[in-house]
Amino acid sequence: MKRPRVALIAHDKKKADMLMFVREHYEVFKKCDLFATKTTGELIQDKMKLEITKMRSGPKGGDLQIGAMVAADGVDFVLFLRDPLTAQPHEPDVSALMRVCDVHNVSLATNLATAEALVKEISILQRDT
Repeated sequence: MKRPRVALIAHDKKKADMLMFVREHYEVFKKCDLFATKTTGELIQDKMKLEITKMRSGPKGGDLQIGAMVAADGVDFVLFLRDPLTAQPHEPDVSALMRVCDVHNVSLATNLATAEALVKEISILQRDT
């Protein structure tokens, strides 16, 4: 089986949570092809030394770039730690990404609880190969 393709996105107030989560599940993520929006990807790549293909930052179209990858069957899982308490200027892009994940039946985690379930799904796939 091919390596799981995982997109990582985190709003500014959730970037520390994303870094902690990737650190906790490093063994799973190192066996994945990783994609991320620019700032999230740079942070994880710098701190965790994982190879990440970086898109534009979210407000500059990065969420839409990842959405296009989902629509083209280029991403298997999306981990998007959203900040539900802060208005985002690019909220329509966020909604479009969530919609395209629903349309294409791509697993989408938007908080740490669902991220744990997503990582379990990925690790089961990795174990079965």
